[in-house]
Amino acid sequence: MDNLYKQQSLIFKYILYFIAVAFIVFFLPKGGKFKYEFQKGKPWQFENLYAPFDFSIKKTDVEIAKEKQVIESNQLPYYRYDQAVVARVTEEFEQKFEDKWSGTALGENLKTRLKQISKVVLDSVYTEGILQNNGKQFQRNFIFLVKDHEARKVRVSGFYRVNEVNSLVSKILSENNLSAFEKETQALFFDIIAPNVSFDNSLTQKARAEALSKLSYTRGTVDQGRLIIAKGEVVEAENLKILESLKSEYESELWTANNYYYILIGYTVLVALVLIMLFLFLKKYRRTVYDNNVKVTFIFFNILLMVFITTMVIKYNDQLVFVVPLCILPLILKTFFDARLGLFVHVLTILILGFVVPNSFEYIFLQIITGIVTILTVSELYKRANLFVSVGQITLIYIIGYLAFHTIHEGDLSDIEWYTLGLFLLNGMITLFVQPLIYIYEKVFGLVSDVSLLELSDTNSKLLKELSNKAPGTFHHSLQVANLAEAAANEIGANAMLVRVGALYHDIGKMNDPTYFTENQVTNVNPHDELSPKDSARIIIDHVIKGIEIARKNNIPDRVIDFIRSHHGTTLVFYFYKKQKEMEENVNVEDFRYPGPLPFSRETAILMMADSVEAASKSLKNPTFLIIDEFVDKIISGQMKANQFLNADITFKEIETIKKIFKQKLINIYHLRVEYPE
Repeated sequence: MDNLYKQQSLIFKYILYFIAVAFIVFFLPKGGKFKYEFQKGKPWQFENLYAPFDFSIKKTDVEIAKEKQVIESNQLPYYRYDQAVVARVTEEFEQKFEDKWSGTALGENLKTRLKQISKVVLDSVYTEGILQNNGKQFQRNFIFLVKDHEARKVRVSGFYRVNEVNSLVSKILSENNLSAFEKETQALFFDIIAPNVSFDNSLTQKARAEALSKLSYTRGTVDQGRLIIAKGEVVEAENLKILESLKSEYESELWTANNYYYILIGYTVLVALVLIMLFLFLKKYRRTVYDNNVKVTFIFFNILLMVFITTMVIKYNDQLVFVVPLCILPLILKTFFDARLGLFVHVLTILILGFVVPNSFEYIFLQIITGIVTILTVSELYKRANLFVSVGQITLIYIIGYLAFHTIHEGDLSDIEWYTLGLFLLNGMITLFVQPLIYIYEKVFGLVSDVSLLELSDTNSKLLKELSNKAPGTFHHSLQVANLAEAAANEIGANAMLVRVGALYHDIGKMNDPTYFTENQVTNVNPHDELSPKDSARIIIDHVIKGIEIARKNNIPDRVIDFIRSHHGTTLVFYFYKKQKEMEENVNVEDFRYPGPLPFSRETAILMMADSVEAASKSLKNPTFLIIDEFVDKIISGQMKANQFLNADITFKEIETIKKIFKQKLINIYHLRVEYPE
């Protein structure tokens, strides 16, 4: 159990690794992968290609769409003849005819004749039927009429419409010298006539589906062993269609079913290799990130998120693949870590997505180029204008790259797909949402971005206001240290914003007992005079522990708290140690030593130097160029001899540069002038 506890960090990484591999492989397409890359209009770069098995030549989407259009244009709609409507209309005619003429002076013979003529009209109308007026289907000259369980092709012109009945009544009555009864008969028919031929959508759709089902999606076959394309031959026309058919055959479910487990093993090995490369990079070049499981989890989470979103988009519509804002990945990683790690992870993620996307070469090329542009252009993300400019540049690179590939494939820019350019613009708009995403990541993973550091550097914040009120001397000291440290960080390329924030908060532990620190003593009364050197040293040392407690209560990020922990390293409270040494010989040196840890980065090392130099500079009397030069060298050389920078990735050259900056700043602070001769 003890060994398990000691190895828990490594065990967690193994678990994370296997989960990530399984997750990615699960979302990768399970089809085979055609091993040749080819482009229209380009020579075939490989050896002569022979058909490895029999397969059909598939029609292109354009060809299939045209054939479907022809089938649909030739497909006639189906209409159904309703005999029940005819029976109902006939029954109503008998009843309403008698009601209309029963009380009139019309003779019986004339009445009988008029009834017979009206029945002729009725029979003429319903011999073929009356069409319902739903207009769209009337554009066809012929339709299929279902009558007595039999469908027959008839002309649309053979049917009557409701508005044509009046003219038929007028015509037949006129031919039989009964025009005097025209209005009454028309009114009678207006009340009873009803359409009885209606559009049968179900039967029409069924017939349409049956016709489309007979559509062939292939044209011809290629026999095994046949030469498909020779080396150096240009890929175009018929060759292109055959190659695309062979590629789709490799990626088909039928071919995959016979080779499923081999394909799965292949994907697993490749994905595992990619993620191993990530672990090796972190272990060799980013050890602090590798040792922090939260940061490792954060990186893997972002990779898996991008793989998941991209695969979901491709399953929905692979034409939308460029909508996925993949440049958010290097942007976020650069914000929380550094540019090299961001670009490395971005490239590895694109290599994984190369298994998923269509036109993988084009996709990988565009995404790597835009990832590099993202790394090179995005800086100081807390400035909103910088983000907009960078996103604009990223979108422009997408568009230029796409147009270049389109020119290579088509030979000109005449058939540009404006829809794709719109996808790039949408991609850029989505990328702008990186700001709220960074805020969410900060809260979930406890990371710190430049935006948060900018907020923490505000001297009007609650904690710094409290420091200013309770310990004004310490607050002023912190501001001076911040200025020194920031200047040094800028000079050697360290994170100046982080150093400044760390400097502002490094002494907040002095708020609890401000008068025990000389910078806050406004009178000649020194409370240390009443304490033993050992007790005084304990109070001085405790400001580190108290500072950490105060910072945690105020939700200061761990990245800033690291500066509070390490700004004294394991140095001695030398003044009280020497005082105790004068009182007794056997002194426990650990009672006068800060608990550490040692500075473990360039930023924390800079703060230790700046803090010591600024604090000690207050004791200088009548400083000159020479005194300041020797003074800075002495302070920092003493820290180096005490091995305070062993864990910090800082070079001798950088330390010399920092010394130079400190000397310049102190000369400016003390307003030293060249002494002119009298």
